[in-house]
Amino acid sequence: MFLGVDIGGTFTDLVMLDGDGGLVTAKALSTPGELELGVFAAVAEAAAQRGMTGEELLAKVTAFGHGTTQATNAVIERDGARTGLLATRGFGDTLAIQRLMGFTAGVPVDRLGWYSRRRYPAPIVPRHLVRELRERVDHAGKILLPLDEDEVRKAVRELVAAGVETFAVALLWSFRNPEHEHRVGRVIREEAPGAFVSLSSEIAPVLGEYERTATAALNSYLAPKVVSYLDGIEQMLRKRGFKGAFSILNSAGGVMPVAEAARRPVTLVTSGPTGGVMGSIHLAKKLGYRNIITTDMGGTSFDVAIVVEGKPLMSTNHEAGGFHIATPMVEVRAIGAGGGSIARVVDGQLRIGPDSAGARPGPVCYGRGGTRPTVTDADVVLGIIDPDTFLGGKMKLDRAAAALAIEEQIAKPLGLSVEQAAAGMRRIVDAQMADTLREVTIGRGFDPRDFVIFAYGGAGPVHCAGYGVELGVPRMVVPVTSMAHSAYGALAADLQFSTERALLMRGGGGDRDASEGLDAARIQTAFGELEAECLDAMSRAGVEAADIRLVRSADLRYRRQTNDLIIPLDAGAVTASSLADLAARFEQTYEQTYGKGSAFREAGIELTTVRVEAFGKARRPEIALHAPTEAPAPGRRSIFEPVVGRRMDCAVHNWRDLPMGFTVEGPAVIEHPETSVFVAAGQVARLDAHSNITIEQRQESRDGRR
Repeated sequence: MFLGVDIGGTFTDLVMLDGDGGLVTAKALSTPGELELGVFAAVAEAAAQRGMTGEELLAKVTAFGHGTTQATNAVIERDGARTGLLATRGFGDTLAIQRLMGFTAGVPVDRLGWYSRRRYPAPIVPRHLVRELRERVDHAGKILLPLDEDEVRKAVRELVAAGVETFAVALLWSFRNPEHEHRVGRVIREEAPGAFVSLSSEIAPVLGEYERTATAALNSYLAPKVVSYLDGIEQMLRKRGFKGAFSILNSAGGVMPVAEAARRPVTLVTSGPTGGVMGSIHLAKKLGYRNIITTDMGGTSFDVAIVVEGKPLMSTNHEAGGFHIATPMVEVRAIGAGGGSIARVVDGQLRIGPDSAGARPGPVCYGRGGTRPTVTDADVVLGIIDPDTFLGGKMKLDRAAAALAIEEQIAKPLGLSVEQAAAGMRRIVDAQMADTLREVTIGRGFDPRDFVIFAYGGAGPVHCAGYGVELGVPRMVVPVTSMAHSAYGALAADLQFSTERALLMRGGGGDRDASEGLDAARIQTAFGELEAECLDAMSRAGVEAADIRLVRSADLRYRRQTNDLIIPLDAGAVTASSLADLAARFEQTYEQTYGKGSAFREAGIELTTVRVEAFGKARRPEIALHAPTEAPAPGRRSIFEPVVGRRMDCAVHNWRDLPMGFTVEGPAVIEHPETSVFVAAGQVARLDAHSNITIEQRQESRDGRR
């Protein structure tokens, strides 16, 4: 048995595959403050579907992949550890200054002009917990001023007396020569045995004083909460009979052993959303799609990522809580739009989100104390979600309460009927999500019509008919694992380890070739050393050499710019020819990202970092599904079609009863115990050979829209 689990803001999702590829999905309400309870509730639900207890199931599980929100929550809620920072003398304010980046960090583009909204984030290391050390290493790694270890001991003792639990060390140019940081680390471990220590030269050995400092500080800030959670859930799994391998999904698109995750918790900040992206890539390869847009609409957020030619767009500078993390991550854009997003009327206008009702109290229809109408309440009132079959009938929804909340707080203030108000709520949230999709596609130089949308999460299949058509994509795919797709990604992802090294070189400029000046021999040597480190990490994790795949890349930018692009580099010897190809691909990627004609090769390029990622192939069975040969007669119910704006008769099908190749025209609802797929009027849905649902606009509808 193989398990994948992902904890969301509202639900904890689980996917299970047996040795023959038999698929089981399960959901349980997330339990804030005691997240492991939601995990075990989902395990118990999956076990019940196989006629077992949770303990009996866990005893049969050989691999457990887990996507976690612990790091994300700690940043958002600001309840990380009391952290002390040791910096080079004169540079103790690096975290506070932030290159002015923090002044607008996390502020939506449309609000950058609202100067009253601009402010620096609350510090993760208060200034009184920063100590400056007399030492200096220059840009070439030469020691100019030796480290004074007595001063280090005094600083560490002061911080311990001030209640510091963890330490971050970020000295100037330590990625060129980490000797001083290593010595500081040894002193900390002598003076404060058991304290968690992050050295910037190990966590983020890259150019960029602020980003490197912030990454090391966040790593230590997050460590106790993340490590405690990972240790706790693993011990509870072991006590309940689990004897297999336990791995954690990281933000770069792979899983890692718990020991590595505990050492580098900062790499888990976008663990949950990354799972859905990796699950989509895995499925897209089987379906033959190279360019996809992944859309995860859950209870609290709408997460979007772009996959081009089978590879997700990556970022080396991710913002979290107003600070910046210099480790590679799958680029995921998130907005506050989910099933739990709260609707309100402000100055005569209907607005949705970004705040959410979450798991508790949740939408009004949940009957858990929620009083403010949400998107899910609107879907129930419209008839798109059946209150009697939600979560397979295990959770009855209160349509009357949802209708009353919408009537009092939305319909009456706007002079609309309850159904018109609910339809307006749905159309507005769909438009907000479509706007986000435009930003990450058209805004990056991509034509949405060249992509296929993958829709998942509890609410993604309910709403993709709206935001997909709004964007203009030709096809939407609802995966068979859509109701727990991020959990499927945690199960299907390969083991991943990455390491990088700052290697500043300048090439080209003026009339010279862009790559002229880049030292192929030095780059080859650096890649060789990084690859050896990756192979050693994979070996320690028990991965066979034949199952290891190494991927090289380099970070490049035009001279005097501050942001890099990650450009892949082919395996083999690094030569003048391969570097010329690297420079050409950088220019192509630059114009694709920033617009045709934006490249400026006369400025010359800078190579700042070389990186190697190792992937250990996950040997998991493929999903094997048994589908019926003939569909039973559908149910019928009346819905208020939100786009057409009137009541319509709607076919209702059970996803599990549908045969391969089944086709239905909208309006229709295809129900699963853990989600519902809405097919709007003018659309056609088909079940493919893998039991995924594909939704397209009917030809005459497309022609009518032109």
